[in-house]
Amino acid sequence: MTTINKNYLKLPGSYLFSTIGKKVREYEAAHPDAKVISLGIGDVTQPIAPAILDALHAAVDEMGTAEGFHGYAPDLGYAFLRETIARHDFQERGCDIAPDEIFISDGAKCDCSNIQEIFGTDNTIAVCDPVYPVYVDSNVMAGRTGEYDEAGERFHGVVYMPCGPENNFVPELPEGEAPDLIYLCFPNNPTGAVITKPELQKWVDYAKKNGSVILYDAAYEAFISEEGIPHSIYECEGAKECAIEFRSFSKTAGFTGLRLGFTVIPKALKPEGADLHGLWARRHGTKYNGAPYIIQRAGEAVYSEKGRAQIRQQIAHYMENAGIISEGLKEAGYEASGGVNAPYIWLKTPDGMTSWEFFDHLLEKANIVGTPGSGFGPHGEHFFRLTAFGSRENTLEAIDRIKTM
Repeated sequence: MTTINKNYLKLPGSYLFSTIGKKVREYEAAHPDAKVISLGIGDVTQPIAPAILDALHAAVDEMGTAEGFHGYAPDLGYAFLRETIARHDFQERGCDIAPDEIFISDGAKCDCSNIQEIFGTDNTIAVCDPVYPVYVDSNVMAGRTGEYDEAGERFHGVVYMPCGPENNFVPELPEGEAPDLIYLCFPNNPTGAVITKPELQKWVDYAKKNGSVILYDAAYEAFISEEGIPHSIYECEGAKECAIEFRSFSKTAGFTGLRLGFTVIPKALKPEGADLHGLWARRHGTKYNGAPYIIQRAGEAVYSEKGRAQIRQQIAHYMENAGIISEGLKEAGYEASGGVNAPYIWLKTPDGMTSWEFFDHLLEKANIVGTPGSGFGPHGEHFFRLTAFGSRENTLEAIDRIKTM
């Protein structure tokens, strides 16, 4: 008889954003005249930058010739893209990352989920709380957690590291026995918080001392605007010996419809003496979710002079929206943070509302969609996430509605 992986049965309900989508569709069906503005799911709205579009067209034309045709991409990704990434994202920042330590994929979300496959199921995990749900969910599916505690809104066996106003949404080092796998995300999704280099160095030192591995999600590093905030964990001394880093083109360059990302696994990272770099390369060869040649050429264009200038303009657009949302919320009497180094604004729900109660309130009273904080973990309750990925006109209208509701 066919059996299933019973770890999947531990997952409560449906995926957070699927639940949001269902509720919005039901509301729109019942209110066909309502103009619903989404400040919730983090999809970009700006079109692909011209320099990237030119690269896409050129690559398509290449594929139509015998000389320029490309079939399956190399397991690690094309050298032209890995070399470009190594130079611009790391070496120019003083990080000694080689091209062959970079693994090209179809997105950071996939890598953040799939990376746990390379570690034993007896490893303990620690996550910021609140946190992007993929980190926990993928470990639940692998059997690395206990059952879900509905009352406490958490899984047994997971170390939840509280991130709230009292610690500027940056977690404290865990007390007691050190976790084996530590997920960190900065700039953070959902809170928009960042970490300073001295604070991040403490985590690197902690991981090296305890034999832990840090899984560092830097998908939003391009939105950093303040000085002194690291764009990569490899800016910290010793990080190559204890950290894996994830990057994405989705928000940085608007690739949510193209799908491209990469993961960095340094050759110096060898837990228990194992060649983690080699094991991940082996995994890529077997289960690689590859990005096609056309998409990788588009990724290369992100780093061109024109591409970088055009993408800076797009990021400036989103961060202008973030400022509009942040200031507008504060003028309306809400407690809000984030929106300075990330396209996310994190607000405290009013009048003791739960985050889902505020979701319904905002949708019904202002026709605005956001993301309930409780979907990101137990310490996300009574908080709410709004995103800056929209038009300036819709953002201004949304804030006007919030001010008057």
